[in-house]
Amino acid sequence: MIETERLLLRPWREEDKPAFHALANTPRMMAHFGGPVARARHDAIIDRQIAQQSVHGHCMWAVEMRDSGALAGICGVRIGGHPGTPVPEELEIGWRIGERWWGQGIAREAAEASIAWGWANTDRPRIAAWTVIGNSRSWGLMDRLGMRRRADLDFRHPDYAPGDPFGAMIVYALDRPA
Repeated sequence: MIETERLLLRPWREEDKPAFHALANTPRMMAHFGGPVARARHDAIIDRQIAQQSVHGHCMWAVEMRDSGALAGICGVRIGGHPGTPVPEELEIGWRIGERWWGQGIAREAAEASIAWGWANTDRPRIAAWTVIGNSRSWGLMDRLGMRRRADLDFRHPDYAPGDPFGAMIVYALDRPA
């Protein structure tokens, strides 16, 4: 679907589920999501991405290393808002890149390709991203991508109990270039 120098961003396949769970379900990878989870939770993430791809023609795609075919993570754009929040219909960009590839610019390469795809293939006025305040690596990448903090769009994630610190989302956004 999208090729970069090192990466292939492609739709998910059912057979990706075990590899994604193994990649994403480490204590370090899940540190900002409340810790490791049962495989069913990650399978549901992939199921939602497959559904997004089917309905909208895009999702947070599988990130595959072109040289080896190894699954490196997830990155892309999806309709990601949550009802009852300030971001109900935002075009959301997101990423989770496996620890093995941290510090190599993989997340940035995938995110830049996803943003370019979003501008070329949607008419959305902005692309937004959200994370917990403690995830400085994620919001640091948002800064490097040119996204700006949008405190007016911050929200409580509906999947977390009130008061759970993992539910307090901060939002960054990038407006469509003129």
